[in-house]
Amino acid sequence: MKITKLLILAGLVLLLGIGTAGAADTIKIGLMAPLTGFAAADGASVLNSVKLAVERVNSQGGLLGKKVELIAYDDRANGKEAVAVARKLIQQDRVVGVVAGSYSTPSRASAPIFEDEQIPFVAAYAVHPDITKAGNYCFRNGFLGMVEGKSAGFVAVQMLKAKRIALLTSDNDFGRTLAEGFKAYIQDYAKGAKIVYAQTYPFKEKDFKPYLSKIKEINPDLIFASGYYFQTGPILKQAREMGIKTQILGEEGADSPKTMEIAGKAAEGFVIVTNLNRDDPRPEVQTFLKEYESRYKIQPDMVGASAYDAFMIICDAIKRAGSTDGKAIRDAIAGTRNYRALTGEIKGFNDIGEVVKEVQVQIVKEGRFHNFGVVTDMNLITP
Repeated sequence: MKITKLLILAGLVLLLGIGTAGAADTIKIGLMAPLTGFAAADGASVLNSVKLAVERVNSQGGLLGKKVELIAYDDRANGKEAVAVARKLIQQDRVVGVVAGSYSTPSRASAPIFEDEQIPFVAAYAVHPDITKAGNYCFRNGFLGMVEGKSAGFVAVQMLKAKRIALLTSDNDFGRTLAEGFKAYIQDYAKGAKIVYAQTYPFKEKDFKPYLSKIKEINPDLIFASGYYFQTGPILKQAREMGIKTQILGEEGADSPKTMEIAGKAAEGFVIVTNLNRDDPRPEVQTFLKEYESRYKIQPDMVGASAYDAFMIICDAIKRAGSTDGKAIRDAIAGTRNYRALTGEIKGFNDIGEVVKEVQVQIVKEGRFHNFGVVTDMNLITP
């Protein structure tokens, strides 16, 4: 009987040993993205882009002599779902870092969980300030909403020469945060420019004509439309159908080929502040753009490129740290300097994990985004 118990115990120890060794065969990095629901197009872009990043890292020998394994889950752009996914990545998958390839609401909900477990968490493009406020294991590769909003104000006044401006804002974390930044720029920097109309619209709004009718009566120099592609696309189309020729300015939420698909010719001349310059001549950028479109048969966007960068930032930190220890990775990310990302050179991260880099300005020409300019003013781009 004793011999049988010893044999069983020995077998369990052996199995546990095999499981531990198997788990150590790869370095696991998590990904949270909205793969279903209203934001599925963004989720697909995130997942496809990060897959390209994984292939690149593994083709170059992986990390610390091991292959990288991507563990991706659908958070449906939902806070409750994101919390469940976060716990699964931590408790079941034992990831060493996480790319937050999702929107502000799920990123805000899950950031404190990764902070508590000391797992580095890099938000690819979500804009809400609470994400990095969760703690010093939380970083943002995309722009803080206030930074992007102020930069949009700069583009409106300095580049597009607008004096009288109308705001049309999505009534959610994303839209409100960007609008606050825009208003701050007008108040603090833009002498002679003023906001003559400001209106929020429900997140699921589809008919923008009542708002656009009022804007048409006021006849501003510029409309700042803050929302996602499924909101901004219809705004562009309906405005042009109503005979509104006013310049329309958007932001990263409209940085998607879906904007042009929805708006059609009405998207021509549309300007956005964003995180990706399609005309960046660097080989790594052009290779990504061409490879993505060749493989997935759709134009790449800011969302995908930002998630690619977030993943590569974690990998670069693991290499420099020479370790998968959470604190070592965190310290290496915090120490990132002059990193050449797809979305521009990262000058570094500040004390609360916010990225410092130039804001890109793009314009739609013949159905594609192209370079229109760049915001370099350190007073605006520094969080």
